[in-house]
Amino acid sequence: MSTTKESIGFIGVGLMGQGMARNLLDKGFPLTVMGHRNRKPVEELVTAGATEARTPKELASQATIIFLCVTGSPQVEAVLNGPDGIVAGARPGTIVVDCSTSDPGSTIRLAAELEAKGLHLCDAPLGGTPAQAVQGQLSTMIGADDAVFARIKPACEAWAQKVVHLGPVGDGHKMKLLNNFLSMGYGAIYSEALALAQKIGITPQTFNSVLSGSRMDCGFYQTFMKYVLERDRDAHKFTLVNALKDVRYLEGVANAAGVPNPIGNAVKNAYASAVANGRGDDYVPMLSDWIAQQSGVSLAPKG
Repeated sequence: MSTTKESIGFIGVGLMGQGMARNLLDKGFPLTVMGHRNRKPVEELVTAGATEARTPKELASQATIIFLCVTGSPQVEAVLNGPDGIVAGARPGTIVVDCSTSDPGSTIRLAAELEAKGLHLCDAPLGGTPAQAVQGQLSTMIGADDAVFARIKPACEAWAQKVVHLGPVGDGHKMKLLNNFLSMGYGAIYSEALALAQKIGITPQTFNSVLSGSRMDCGFYQTFMKYVLERDRDAHKFTLVNALKDVRYLEGVANAAGVPNPIGNAVKNAYASAVANGRGDDYVPMLSDWIAQQSGVSLAPKG
């Protein structure tokens, strides 16, 4: 069996992508990267041995598997089909792996378009935090046919400790939206509970003394409360504007399926109100401050 590693392209070396790309490099994969606004991650990866491409077309000409870690479906479509896009430079058989949280309908349509051109698109959205990306301890839920999955699995295992093949293209993004509905839903519920608690004389510290270690505790609760209790902005680096995008995509999936999602709508509106008031770049645990402010209380430790 050949041990030759596939040549990897990576577009989007931001909060999650930089750690993922570094793990691919460290595990011996030839790597070409393309950045967006922030030069620092690109320069650090080039120093570590990566090559930089200026356009998706140029990157595609040097890679057999291309990972995308961008904001969502509009960005994926632009990177694929723009004038200097991946499709213009990719060789037949190239696999594009969308690690973004995207709209499954768009993913399935783009996969069919690429297949007609001799290329493959699959979805491998992420579970975990930027810190876990650095450690190679993310999880990924993959929608791909068996042959494509077999090719991408070794590269995914370079940055993920849990790699699950769910089914055909689109299933990864469907599952990711369900996952993010749960996590963003928890964020909205924690925020509302903390605001009410503070209003009736139960401090966040007292609240946490009961919840921490109980059946209601979980990893998401821990990172959320690390911000609430310690004011650690970086405890969970996922922006409110991205959270809103994801719950809006879920709403679209529910609409297309003809399924009511009233709780999903309530969750969406919690994030939408914060984003509409200029808080889009805040991270998810900071939703608690906005919800508390609406009730005339503050969760920040006194003094």
